[in-house]
Amino acid sequence: MSTIIRPAIIADIPLIARLRWQAFFDGTDRTEDDDAADLLALLAGDGFEVALVAELEGEVVGTCLMVRHELPPAHDLSPWLAGLVVAAEHRKLGIGADLVAAIEAHAIDRGIDRIHLYTGTAEPFYERLRWRVAERSIEDEEETVLMVRDLA
Repeated sequence: MSTIIRPAIIADIPLIARLRWQAFFDGTDRTEDDDAADLLALLAGDGFEVALVAELEGEVVGTCLMVRHELPPAHDLSPWLAGLVVAAEHRKLGIGADLVAAIEAHAIDRGIDRIHLYTGTAEPFYERLRWRVAERSIEDEEETVLMVRDLA
């Protein structure tokens, strides 16, 4: 059983939007269609930003993005690893780590020497992948951690 990490294509967008909506946006005003539209815009961009998918036995089971801007800007930093999600039934197989490594490789290919992310719950996961905490803050009574990864 081998995981393939590849750039997303238009046909993947509904699957990616559903994964992302379930993980991040359920219970918010953001719809799957909103997310799909943003993903399509990302795919139509200049190639700096990217949506990657993890495919296992022909099924899209995860996704991760590299974007110029993340969230409403709290930091004047760029680029960002964003939206890492792996379908629940495929977690603990190394797919998330593979997606992170592929985003890091994409960043290196574009001459990036540092990448950033926000997390509220996955700090230990990213620390195992050599990311470090840069800042902690409280947003809506929940801790948010800004993490960085030096790639050079």
